[in-house]
Amino acid sequence: MDPTTADPTTADLTTADLTTADLHGSLEDPALTSMNFLNEVTSRFPEALSFAPGRPVEHFFDLESVHHRLRTFSRHLAEERGLSDEEVRRTLCQYGRTKGIVHELVARHLARDHGLTVDPEAVVITVGCQEAMFLVLRALRASERDVLLSVSPMYVGLTGAARLVDLPVLPVAAGSAGIDLDDLTATIRAARAQGLRPRACYVMPDFANPSGLSIDLTQRRALLALAERESILLLEDNPYGVFHGGDGTPPTLKALDTTRRVVHLGSFAKTVLPGARVGYAVADQRVATADGGSGLFADQLSKIKSMVTVNTSPIAQAVVGGALLEHDFSLERANAREREIYRDNLDRVLAGLRSRFGGHPGITWSVPTGGFFVCVTVPFTVDDALLEHSARRHGVLWTPMSHFYSAAGGTNSLRLSVSSLTGPAIDDGLDRLAALFAEQGC
Repeated sequence: MDPTTADPTTADLTTADLTTADLHGSLEDPALTSMNFLNEVTSRFPEALSFAPGRPVEHFFDLESVHHRLRTFSRHLAEERGLSDEEVRRTLCQYGRTKGIVHELVARHLARDHGLTVDPEAVVITVGCQEAMFLVLRALRASERDVLLSVSPMYVGLTGAARLVDLPVLPVAAGSAGIDLDDLTATIRAARAQGLRPRACYVMPDFANPSGLSIDLTQRRALLALAERESILLLEDNPYGVFHGGDGTPPTLKALDTTRRVVHLGSFAKTVLPGARVGYAVADQRVATADGGSGLFADQLSKIKSMVTVNTSPIAQAVVGGALLEHDFSLERANAREREIYRDNLDRVLAGLRSRFGGHPGITWSVPTGGFFVCVTVPFTVDDALLEHSARRHGVLWTPMSHFYSAAGGTNSLRLSVSSLTGPAIDDGLDRLAALFAEQGC
């Protein structure tokens, strides 16, 4: 057949094929593979009991509440902001303001729950916290000299976002206090000695994913002083702060920040609705511009956002805004039921680990006081192959900690999430985990 007349549906298309060598280098990075893996592993083994996902409990999901919150926010637009019916429809159904339409409500929430006085114009509403991270890292990565620091083990979404913008991540030891400040100082200075420019350090001060560790008030103050001394920003991610054991948490870094060293990142995935995919960044740093003017860092982030997602779905924002209005801006109060469930789950997991492995010298685990995660260290190799075997043979899922290290590490530990399984299912899951451990010689 004459190739010039061949049916394009059957013609040899190899000339249009690509290899990853032709694409951005991040596509070969394990961090990007990890995110998909962690999101999909539970659906691959639907019959297995899963300690893998850090998803919020589904007990209280209610489609009617989505509609109710949308109506609540619509009334707010009409009654509090004085918009006409046509303007309300346009606000919710048309392309919207890049920085968001619930920024003022988010500022009121931060004041109510975190004692933060925030200029609403410093708030950028994003498509989940993941976009907030990407925007900040894209803005900070100005040259090949720039590097990011992060407590290790670290949230895989941060690692992947940094890789997408070609920003290397230098690990900092967590230690027993949530962050080793001596190691952070040494890492910053070693990087500078190599001609690099450390821009920021990413931290999750409350019940970090994946370690479960928290940073106490003394360490928070010392970290802020270090950031000032070393002239770096702190990227504070706070998705789990409201899920404490009942005694609250120390003030956020941003609440303690007096010199605008902290970019505060937030998400409503755990506290309102994960399906809404709404997050935010508080970026009140002043940025001098080339024309001699100045503005907010948030304004620079909105420029990037306009080219990435244009704007965050107004409908999704309305659902979150309605939830804030209905609970007088307090997600601490709104999540009282969920907090009790997570606290009971955490207590049950910790008690179950003690009863099954308390006398074993080779098995240890973290003891967080809140949040979603417990880390277990074992005397055998933990990897994706063992996870798949665990799912098929024993019907239990968990997460290898190696996914949360930017280099080697975590090969003898696993993460258990306490957010999804409840009650007797936790005991059953731990029995299955014990059977796996016994098979490995423990």
